[in-house]
Amino acid sequence: MGWAARRRFIILLIVGAVFVAILTAVLVVLLYKAPSCSDEIQNQGEQGIDCGGPCPYLCTATESAPTVLFTKAIQNGSGRTDVLAEVENKNASAAAQAVPYTLTLYSADQSLIQQVSGTIDLPPATTVPVFVPGVASGKQVVAEAFLTIDPSAIKWFSYAETRALPTYDGVWTITNASSAPRITAMLSDASALPISNVRAVVAVKDVAGNVIAASATLLQSIPGQGSAPVTFTWNQPFVGTAASIEILPIIALP
Repeated sequence: MGWAARRRFIILLIVGAVFVAILTAVLVVLLYKAPSCSDEIQNQGEQGIDCGGPCPYLCTATESAPTVLFTKAIQNGSGRTDVLAEVENKNASAAAQAVPYTLTLYSADQSLIQQVSGTIDLPPATTVPVFVPGVASGKQVVAEAFLTIDPSAIKWFSYAETRALPTYDGVWTITNASSAPRITAMLSDASALPISNVRAVVAVKDVAGNVIAASATLLQSIPGQGSAPVTFTWNQPFVGTAASIEILPIIALP
């Protein structure tokens, strides 16, 4: 091969190498995706796929699934049923927002009567009430109710409780028990700032501890280092005698 041919070959080789380098750079820019918390790949120090490490959500496998403590169906007039449930989050430093749940109502022969869905927040180390009033049940009598939560649908995140939470001192009064019961209690705020938009759910229990009624109300504000009355009402008498109540306040996670 003569000098001129070798020179042409070298020039073509250089041009080819430059072209390949440029093409590689363009393909890298177009096709490369930086590791993220939504790429469905366990990378960048994640503990699982798109969870843990630098990602905002914790891995479901490392957190305890919420526990449904009970689900109670309470007849509410003709063709309507109130449902009360309590869900416990045992995780000390993990919370979740807008957790989807399903309520399923059955008759005594296990026929499906109704199914409704909703969402709840789960603060850490807390029992959260779920109260769904007036579920349409038609002419059938609801014998059993179940609340279910799919653990895989929960997006846990680290959360240290800093919210001021109201407390209930255990003192309550009831009036009109034989016709339209009305229960009044006090919720207190030990912090210096007021607490606003407190949704409170009450479970009324008989002497054996069975839930015989439930209700919910919204308290606009509790003053800092003060108290405010909270009142629950019903349109018909309880099916038993009220011996105790449990009040669970709900404040949305930030």
